[in-house]
Amino acid sequence: MKYTVSIEIALPRGEVAKLLADPAQLPKWLRGLVLHEPLSGEHGQLGTTSRVVLQMGRRKVECTETITRREPADLRDIANTGTVHFDREIVGEGMWSAVRDRLTEAGPETTLWESENEYRFSGFMMKLVGLLMPGAFRKQSLQHMQDFKAFAEQGKDVRGA
Repeated sequence: MKYTVSIEIALPRGEVAKLLADPAQLPKWLRGLVLHEPLSGEHGQLGTTSRVVLQMGRRKVECTETITRREPADLRDIANTGTVHFDREIVGEGMWSAVRDRLTEAGPETTLWESENEYRFSGFMMKLVGLLMPGAFRKQSLQHMQDFKAFAEQGKDVRGA
């Protein structure tokens, strides 16, 4: 399953990239985040592998995230880059996912965040979920983006929701 979601954020690209890359900010906008801890490497850096635990309703989902692309590597170099790339692979029980995020300037003070998402499922239950509920994955991705937008633009924290 593949889909792309996007959102415009009323902040310059450099500010958006720094907020997205800051591990201290993750719990404020990533709904359901219980834990995001690097197992090897430094948070957000190319090649870093992290353990991620999300609470989704009554169910806890644990997966491993690996950063597969980050350009520019140093966020201070954003001014010289047309597009900021942040890609990762996520592996969990019965699921593999690739997320390819791109940040581009939509205007002088506006950033377009595009996120390509690809999922592959194994095991009967996960294949069934992917087949019967593909919209739920897209909806969740868009919800994370909307939560980030509200956090970045207005300081809204999902932990208070």
